[in-house]
Amino acid sequence: MNRNKKIYLLFLIGILWGCGVSSQGKATEWKTYTNSRYAYEFFYPSNWKSLEAPVNDDGIAFVSPQNNNIEIRGWASNQLPETIIETTGIKTTTNPNFKTAQGISGVLTIEADGQETRMKLTLAKDKIGYYWQGRCPSGEIDNYYRFFYYIAQQYKIKR
Repeated sequence: MNRNKKIYLLFLIGILWGCGVSSQGKATEWKTYTNSRYAYEFFYPSNWKSLEAPVNDDGIAFVSPQNNNIEIRGWASNQLPETIIETTGIKTTTNPNFKTAQGISGVLTIEADGQETRMKLTLAKDKIGYYWQGRCPSGEIDNYYRFFYYIAQQYKIKR
């Protein structure tokens, strides 16, 4: 099976299993983090601990009470004007491969190295970049994939 088919299969499994169940199979009680500066929100388990929010109020991170290496995080930033991007040569093009339950298209990627695996969601609206990430030790992604996918799917932009 080639890499694209494996990724598609993982996404399909995530869709089919993407419900409010934690990796331990227990029902999860959810809270909603709402960012007032950039007007976005995402779910997080009620028993996860928040890390100190940055002074600029662009986002927050939450860690699992069982393992600080398992984290979900969301943030946003103003995107550079198109003219600045063009003159610096930073411009990239990415085709959307994901849609939130709200109907916003974006890019969902899985990045893995020997240490950890990250599921990253990138959305853009009105010259603001919205980002969400779930990360865990690489050996545990099978336990957290659908959990991360569910949170990414429920991400909302409130503007």
